Amino acid sequence: MPNKGPHNGLPLPAHFDPGKTGEVGRVPYLERAGEAARWAKTHSLRPAADDRRRLCLVAVDVQNTFCIPGFELYVAGRSGTGAVDDNRRLCEFIYRNLAVITEICPTMDTHRVMQIFHPLWLVNDKGEHPAPFTLVSEEDILKGLWKFNPTLCSSLGITEEYGRRHILYYTRKLKEGGKYDLTIWPYHAMLGGIGHALVASVEEAIFFHSVARSSQPDFHVKGDRPLTEHYSVLGPEVLQGQRDEPIGQKSDKFYKKLLEFDAVVIAGQAKSHCVAWTIDDLLKDILAGDRSLVEKVYLLDDCTSSVVVPGVMDYTEQAEAAFERFADAGMHVVHSTDPVESWPGIRL
Repeated sequence: MPNKGPHNGLPLPAHFDPGKTGEVGRVPYLERAGEAARWAKTHSLRPAADDRRRLCLVAVDVQNTFCIPGFELYVAGRSGTGAVDDNRRLCEFIYRNLAVITEICPTMDTHRVMQIFHPLWLVNDKGEHPAPFTLVSEEDILKGLWKFNPTLCSSLGITEEYGRRHILYYTRKLKEGGKYDLTIWPYHAMLGGIGHALVASVEEAIFFHSVARSSQPDFHVKGDRPLTEHYSVLGPEVLQGQRDEPIGQKSDKFYKKLLEFDAVVIAGQAKSHCVAWTIDDLLKDILAGDRSLVEKVYLLDDCTSSVVVPGVMDYTEQAEAAFERFADAGMHVVHSTDPVESWPGIRL
């Protein structure tokens, strides 16, 4: 029997197991497709194309690499179970609100070995690479603590001089832009690897929604440019290189698409990085145009957690400050467990 919910909305389908949001698994697509079709008929779900008021869910980087314990960059938050709990609530939000979610847009952090934030990019005088979670500042480069690794030149198609100049230029631009220092992350979200895949429970919920509402999910890949970080799906940390050459590109097409919806709901990982930077870019773009559009943005505060590495780094306070700033600007910080129709300003 379907699970009964704590608030208005659809029940949870019988196949959903909230205890498996922290596990890697396989989605039985054909079986779920049949169930979703029957679910739509049972609950009189209409095709998303018929929605008079359109709601988009942006699921930021809900991938194994960030969300499954034991994977490379598991976002545990201060609770230690952050991303697992977030995804349980996110799945429940999707299932309960199948009737009002018009489209789901998952973003996919996508990396290769040779990128500016991976250990292989830098070396010290001993030929050692920086350990994961090392913070690299402009001052560190000026002092020669870390240098560009010249063995990468052939694969990257750049000269050693360009590589040396770029790392100094890049760390300076981060500082000037008020960004975090260059963080050396563990190899993660590697293209072709299991860490790159969506969390199975969330993928299953997205697939179920797609069939039940005849709504194709719109995936957005980001983060594969070697010369810059790309936390925000709307644009990289640094757009231009030392010679004003493009090293990344803003996603104006995705931004314009989001503005076509009556409500945009954002969740995912990590609150302190890819989620916060995506929202920040969205806010800047909105404020540069029609400021009233900021009120159509809803942030699922209980479906996102911050990067916390005990004894190494804790970005919880930065994330909370960012969300407070977004709320002050007019965005709505809400909870997934509240009925959507009760959210401030919502019209569906």
